Amino acid sequence: MIRKIIVPVRGDGKGDNVIAHAASLARRFNAHVQITHCRARPEDLMPFGVPLPAFLKKQILEQAVSVADQEEQGLRDEVKALAKQFKLTVTDTPTGRSATASWVEETGRQVDVIKRHGRLSDIICVAKPDVDRNLGANTLKAALFNTGRPVMMCPEAEGALAELGSHIAIAWNGSTEASRAVALTMGLIEKADRVTILTSGAEIHGAGTDDLVSYLGMRDVDSSVSKFEAKDSIGSQLLDQAVKCGADVMIMGAYGDSHELETVFGGNTQVVVDNATMPVIMVH
Repeated sequence: MIRKIIVPVRGDGKGDNVIAHAASLARRFNAHVQITHCRARPEDLMPFGVPLPAFLKKQILEQAVSVADQEEQGLRDEVKALAKQFKLTVTDTPTGRSATASWVEETGRQVDVIKRHGRLSDIICVAKPDVDRNLGANTLKAALFNTGRPVMMCPEAEGALAELGSHIAIAWNGSTEASRAVALTMGLIEKADRVTILTSGAEIHGAGTDDLVSYLGMRDVDSSVSKFEAKDSIGSQLLDQAVKCGADVMIMGAYGDSHELETVFGGNTQVVVDNATMPVIMVH
């Protein structure tokens, strides 16, 4: 069962889209969306290795605080407006009887804020990385590798979304990562109206597709299997099959090879990250 959703925001223009995705999950589960913002420390904004007179250093620090205050207030106002738009009640005391949202502001590094709040969440929602603007890759990586929690990567979408999770596609190859992805998203899977297992039939790591169907059946989850022939890019085929079967979310294990290797050589997870047009929930 989904109860707590974390949305790290940075004021980069991606937050409204991610909050829209988080809100769609929150409405389905009467969950709470905690929107976290990382505020840079003023001293971290000082020129590195450049000696400055005391008066100039003081002036720069005061200006940095002022700019940070303005950014925070602007983001708070935006979050309130988005919460109203996406039918979330703003409160610091969620009851689990309706979809709610709250704001948390912390000073420090983004990765530390994600670690602290992400490790005690049911899912973390982040924007799909924007390669052209070099935005979002570190946030996705921090959420995946530093929390041990499911991470939903959210592609660009317009306006309010329909409730996500009615038809879930599971990318299955029998691997440890795929197994963890199923285990950690079982609350989503059990509440879905339809579940489709995507497989190329090459479960070389042990547990086969029939085993997964049986396991889900023990939890009263009826699932169907969509088998495809493995070609050059399994990642692209998974995305194509997920869209073809009508799923609104795909669940998959992420980065069975190292992040660095996949980034350089284009592994299956990286292909999905680069090309997904639908929300993808990943677990490492």
